[in-house]
Amino acid sequence: MSHSPSGSKAHPIGFGSATKGGLIFLVVVLIASLSNVALVDGDDYGLYSLLPTAVVLGMAILTRRTIESLLAGTLVGLLMIDPTSVITRGSDILLGVLGNDTVTWIILVCGLFGSLIALLVKTGGVLSFGDTMARRIHTRHHSLLATWFLGLVIFVDDYLNALTISASMKKITDRFNISREKLAYIVDSTAAPICILVPFSTWAVFFAGLLEENDVTGNGMGLYIEAIPYMFYAWVAAAIVPLVALGWIPDIGPMKTAEARAAGGQVIPQGVNDTTLEVDEDKPRPHLLNFLLPIATLIFFTWYFEIDILRGVIVALAVMLVLIGSQRLLSFHDTFDTALDGFKAMIMPLGTLVAGFTLKEVNDVLGLTDFVIATVQPLMTPGMLPAVVFVTMAFLAFATGSFWGLFAVALPIVLPLASSIDANMPLVVGALISASAFGSHACFYGDSTVLSAQGSGCTPMAHALTQLPYVLIAAAIATVVFLMVGHL
Repeated sequence: MSHSPSGSKAHPIGFGSATKGGLIFLVVVLIASLSNVALVDGDDYGLYSLLPTAVVLGMAILTRRTIESLLAGTLVGLLMIDPTSVITRGSDILLGVLGNDTVTWIILVCGLFGSLIALLVKTGGVLSFGDTMARRIHTRHHSLLATWFLGLVIFVDDYLNALTISASMKKITDRFNISREKLAYIVDSTAAPICILVPFSTWAVFFAGLLEENDVTGNGMGLYIEAIPYMFYAWVAAAIVPLVALGWIPDIGPMKTAEARAAGGQVIPQGVNDTTLEVDEDKPRPHLLNFLLPIATLIFFTWYFEIDILRGVIVALAVMLVLIGSQRLLSFHDTFDTALDGFKAMIMPLGTLVAGFTLKEVNDVLGLTDFVIATVQPLMTPGMLPAVVFVTMAFLAFATGSFWGLFAVALPIVLPLASSIDANMPLVVGALISASAFGSHACFYGDSTVLSAQGSGCTPMAHALTQLPYVLIAAAIATVVFLMVGHL
C-alpha cells in the first residue's frame, strides 16, 4: 500500500502551483474574516457557507494535496464562525470527531483490514491467488473484466470490496502495464455503486433503517427494494466499467496520461511508495486456501454478524493467525510486526478521513446543507423532484464527504416534500441513494475513494482526477434519466 495518500513527493506541477494555492488560501482567509464581520449579528451564512468547500476543491486541484486542502477549508470555516475561538472550537470539533462512534468504527475496520492484507501479502497468500488468476487471464481486457467481476461478487461492503480486490488484483494488472489509477477506478466503481443495488449490504441496511425511522411506509427495507430499479447512477456507473475495460469508451484526460505512463513501464504514479508486494518470491507458494479461507471467513462472518464488517475482519484475522501458526509460515514476532505494519499503513488514509469528517462538522455549523436545500426547493415539482434531488444531494455529498450522515438530515426534509406533492416515492428514494453513491464514488477525500487508492497503490487525488470524467458521464446520464422518468 502507499504510505502517503497525499503523495510523499510533490506531483510535478511545479512551485508556481503551490504558490498560487497559498495566495488563494490567504485571499480566502481574508474573505472569511470579512464574512464573519458581516455576520456578527446573526448566524445565517447563506452563500458564504459554500466558501470552505470551494477552498478545499480549489487548493486540492492546484496542489494535488488532500489533507492540507481539507485542513485549509476547515480553517476557513472556523474563521467564518468566530476568528477569536479558532483553536478552542477547532480542538472541540476534532475531539468530537475522534469520539464519534462511526469514526472509531472506521479506524478499527481500516486498521485491522490493513493488518489482514499485510499478513496475506507477507505469507504469500495474495501472490498464490495472483498466480491462480494469472493462469486464467491472458489479456489486458480480461484482467480488468476479472477485477470488475470480483467487485460484483464481493458486494457485502464497500470497504471489503475496495481493499480486498485492489490488493488481490494489482499484481495481475501490473503484468499488463495497467496503471494503478485505472485499477483504482475499476475497484471504486464496484464499491458503493454495487453495494446499494444489493438489499443485504451495509448500505442497504443503513438506508432501510433511515427509511423506517422516517416512517414513510412502515417498511423501510420494502421501500428500499422498490427503489433499487430507480438507482440510476449506480446502474450506469457499474455498466460503464466493462465498456472502459474493453476499450469501447476510450481513456479520457488524466486517465489517458496515466495509461501512457503505465504503457512505458511505470504503473505506479510518481511519489507513491507501494510496499505491499515486498515479499520473498523465491519461497514456495502456500496453498491457495491460505488466501481463500480468510476472505471467505471475512465475507461469511460479516453477513453472520448482521452486516458488521468489524466483527467479520476480527474473525478473519483469527483464522489467518491459526493458518500462520499451524503451517509455521511466519515467526511469532514477524506475524505481529507485519500486522502492526499493515495497521500503520492505513494511518495516512485515516488522517484524510478524519480531516474530512472535521470539515463536515464545520459545514454543519455553517448550515451548508440547509442553505442548498432551501435554495433549490422552489424547483421541486413532481416531475423535476427526482432530478433536482439527485443533483443537489450529489453535490452536497461530494462537497461534504458525508454519504450516510448527510442523508439522515435530508430524508426528513425530502420525503415529506415528495409525499406532499404526490411524487413517485421509490423514484425519489432511488435519486437520494444514487446521490449518496455518487458522493462516495466521486469525492476525493471520501472513504471509498481513499481506500480504493490506498489498496491500488496510488494517491487519492490521482485516483479522483483520473476517474472524474467517467463519474461525470455516469452522473449526466443518470440526471437525464431521472428527468425523463420523473415526467412520465
